[in-house]
Amino acid sequence: MAQELTHFNEQGRAHMVDVGSKPVTAREALAGGEILVSPEVLEKIRAGTMKKGDVLAVAQVAGIMAAKRTWELIPMCHPLPLTKIDISFRLEDSPSRVEILAAVACGGVTGVEMEALTAVSATALTIYDMCKAVQKDMRIGNIRLLKKSGGKSGDYAAEETYGEGNIRQHQ
Repeated sequence: MAQELTHFNEQGRAHMVDVGSKPVTAREALAGGEILVSPEVLEKIRAGTMKKGDVLAVAQVAGIMAAKRTWELIPMCHPLPLTKIDISFRLEDSPSRVEILAAVACGGVTGVEMEALTAVSATALTIYDMCKAVQKDMRIGNIRLLKKSGGKSGDYAAEETYGEGNIRQHQ
């Protein structure tokens, strides 16, 4: 069964969907991602010795700011009254990487998945920016929705075990 396309008007042009008649419900989303770094960069992040400053603190603020401004970056997203944004990290040695989790919540008429995914993306990009003087070939990836709740489509949880301890911490 084909799903009706909702982001096109009668003329076939993109438009932002009218969510004005939807009920306000609690919405939450958890997204994850990672940036692969060298052991040297990982140690500098841990020790707080990167020349640009505290990498994780700056990246955390960048992720929070990005979640709040998602509607300005992604054309069909609505501005949302976010009530929670939490960015957390796990530093892993093998392979050397920074795992990123972003938990976002609001009471609203549309979900916060894009805000969580945008937060992870901006966090990873900020880590890259703060560390690029030491390493140019860092790799950002594995950005995905791990969990969401609320709304018409109901709850979703990824079938993977990645970051399971951190996922429980955000429940």
